[in-house]
Amino acid sequence: MSDRTVLRDQFGRGIEYLRISVTDRCNFRCVYCMPEEGLPWLPKGDILRYEEIAEVVRQLAPLGLRRVRVTGGEPTIRPDLVSLIAQLRAVPQVEDIALSTNGAKMIAMAPALRAAGLDRVNMSVDSLRPERIPAIARRDLGFDPVQAIDATIAAGLAPVKVNVVVMRGINDDEVEDLARLTIDREVHVRFIELMPVGDMAGLEFEKVVPSAEVLERIARLGALAACAGPARGNGPATYHRLDGAAGSVGVITPMTHTYCGSCNRVRLTADGRLRTCLYGDHEVMLRDAVRAGEPLEPLFRQALADKPREHSLLQLQVGGLKALSQVGG
Repeated sequence: MSDRTVLRDQFGRGIEYLRISVTDRCNFRCVYCMPEEGLPWLPKGDILRYEEIAEVVRQLAPLGLRRVRVTGGEPTIRPDLVSLIAQLRAVPQVEDIALSTNGAKMIAMAPALRAAGLDRVNMSVDSLRPERIPAIARRDLGFDPVQAIDATIAAGLAPVKVNVVVMRGINDDEVEDLARLTIDREVHVRFIELMPVGDMAGLEFEKVVPSAEVLERIARLGALAACAGPARGNGPATYHRLDGAAGSVGVITPMTHTYCGSCNRVRLTADGRLRTCLYGDHEVMLRDAVRAGEPLEPLFRQALADKPREHSLLQLQVGGLKALSQVGG
């Protein structure tokens, strides 16, 4: 592949990873992600059809796109998600297809998603305690996240990445319990610093638990050594392994450190806007061009020419987001 075809932003970063939001809706109302009352939902006619999403990927792939992640809202509540995975799998240049989910539907859906071509799963798990899960999610769907993890692994989607948003006084007393999942399972538990976003910004800073503190707590379980991350995936986590563990623990540090220098991703919103930074405000509308049958490469390159060097999260500038659920994190 020539350098001319590789998608690069104004700072020379190669872009090979697209996060695709298929819906802004969710069956949870997690305290850090969405207001309890929800948000004004996007009109159905504004949301990209699966065929339109696949067309965006088909046009990006020859320019260097290699990895896609399907997200939401909660992607598994959009009907017939399996058909989208199959369409993405049919794009020859795409090497890796991942799914971000809260896990509530994975026991039922994991085998079909794997059969359609899904490679791996990131699952949000903010508590292992039955009485606490609905308090954080503000919905009680009666599911067991450990059963969901095990079902996902059994379907052939190992290793599973487990994402935990650590909140002081809410779930930080479970850090060690969550880290223990890595001892006998092929899972990578990543502890994420709480991020202030939009309508949730008012409660955040007092609840932030720095990742250094998280690692100190995990080290109480035994020897903890830095290690390479999962073979597949290119996220911002740094990884460590407990002695003899099958999996690893990771930390993601948007509040205490930035990782923008190696950013290789852009986001496609459910209504067809290409967003170049999670916390930026620059977007380029692709939906109209897709529906008109127009080439997307000029719009891609226009968007990357304006991709910022780094986010402004620490300055509480979040690019007009009211909630992380709007772009899938």
